Amino acid sequence: MVASAFPEATSAGARMLAEGGNAVDAACAVGFALGVCEPQASGLGGQTVAVAHIEGETFSLDGSSRVPSLAHLERIERKRDLRIGYQATTVPSTPATLSWLYSRYGRLPWRVVLEPAIGIARDGYAITPLQQQLQERELDHFNSVPGRIAAKYFLKNGETPYEAGDRFQQPDLADLLDLIARSGVESFYQGDVAEQIDRDMREHDGFLRADDLALIPWPIVRRPLRRRYRGVTLATMPPPGAGRILLLVMMMLNHLRSSALEEFGPEVYHFFAEALRKSFLRRMGRPFDPNSYAQVRNKTLLSRTYARGLADSIRDDVDPNLPTIDPDIDEFGETTHFSTMDNDGNAVAVTQSIELVYGSKAAADGLGFLYNNYLSALETDEPSHPYYLRPGAVPWSTAAPTIVFRERQPWIALGSPGSERIFSSLAQVLSRIVDGSAPLDAAIDAPRLHCSIGGKISLEAERFDPAAIERLADAGYAIDPHEAFAFYLGCVQAVLRRQSGEGFQGAADPRRDGSAAGPGSIATEA
Repeated sequence: MVASAFPEATSAGARMLAEGGNAVDAACAVGFALGVCEPQASGLGGQTVAVAHIEGETFSLDGSSRVPSLAHLERIERKRDLRIGYQATTVPSTPATLSWLYSRYGRLPWRVVLEPAIGIARDGYAITPLQQQLQERELDHFNSVPGRIAAKYFLKNGETPYEAGDRFQQPDLADLLDLIARSGVESFYQGDVAEQIDRDMREHDGFLRADDLALIPWPIVRRPLRRRYRGVTLATMPPPGAGRILLLVMMMLNHLRSSALEEFGPEVYHFFAEALRKSFLRRMGRPFDPNSYAQVRNKTLLSRTYARGLADSIRDDVDPNLPTIDPDIDEFGETTHFSTMDNDGNAVAVTQSIELVYGSKAAADGLGFLYNNYLSALETDEPSHPYYLRPGAVPWSTAAPTIVFRERQPWIALGSPGSERIFSSLAQVLSRIVDGSAPLDAAIDAPRLHCSIGGKISLEAERFDPAAIERLADAGYAIDPHEAFAFYLGCVQAVLRRQSGEGFQGAADPRRDGSAAGPGSIATEA
């Protein structure tokens, strides 16, 4: 089973399974395809992280990108340059990460895995209403980048947003993917492509150079963080990802009666909001670097005793000891997530991104992909910070791809985009499944909320009981209403191995353009 944020990408993964490939082949095909048909969220110019269970082994894959060797803060004149334009990009790691995963665990020929992405790029796909809206939203940013190469590639005639339903073709990207299929991922990082990126960056005062690319940012294998919740085990992403915070939220929820969580109501919303605030505050206040910051060890941070203490500290109203003003952090980082499972017990949960929507709004001339803007995800004020912007540093991330185990076997693989809304989205979906016994699709479709550190609750207002919203406002929260199935509140893509009977289930979040499919089905929009 495959679930991803775009039907053509889901079909690419399902095709791999139908041709005898495993969950890794499917994941790699989906990853490359999403870079073609969901360019606003990921692509060859971004980064990828994953949690995988393959051949009985569970591991996390830290595919963080790297800060280029020339990127020093004193060379960045405006904070805007960390977000928009050629100076904002880090060394892309998505091609290296997907290639590494395939080279160790894939079954099908490399060319077969990339064929769907090449075909989508060459033949085109239909622009969705969401993509039209995002192009309209980002139009001024596209036009503000010198050279307007990204505008040339991603706007209609290089000038205006595409209309929903327009066919969008990317011949330059198809040629680049074809080269990678023929010559391996090294052809992206070394040789003519690297020299072309180098020239492009020099022409536009960017920092990325062929020397940076030649080092190839291969991913690092890390041990996943694991904790039990109501009889199941969650395995998720360690730092620089945000799996610790997801687990801490779940550990706090574990101190409520499961029956109380079966039906989310005002008191549960309040408890959940305070749990989010307390958990996220611990991530902000203690970024992971034992050499620079006194750490609460994972063994302590994720202990029942520690979680119970935090849960017991939740008051009837908004905790006045927590910040009342949100920190100055980017809330609009966007990403994509996809999940795959196969008949052999393998499962892969992958989160990949180019950071903000359409990344830096700068593209590789002649190559067709967008550069990321991950420099915006690094610290710029405190040199002792582990994610301070310096050459070779990696950005810290809110990604939390997760696999849920039941009786030591993968049961659910899931994840979400959405910056700090990632772990609030995942926690709600997991609780609805485990505590409320909700079907996978119903848990994902259910009304969703998020609470910031400063106490602002964002929710799908028309899907919540007005009395519950009033109760939250009376408790001291600032209410931030959103439309039903809001883009802002994440996009969970999940697959599940059925516990009663054979087979799998998959569900894609209706908040974006996703779908789920197995090898015998056709991917349809959620």
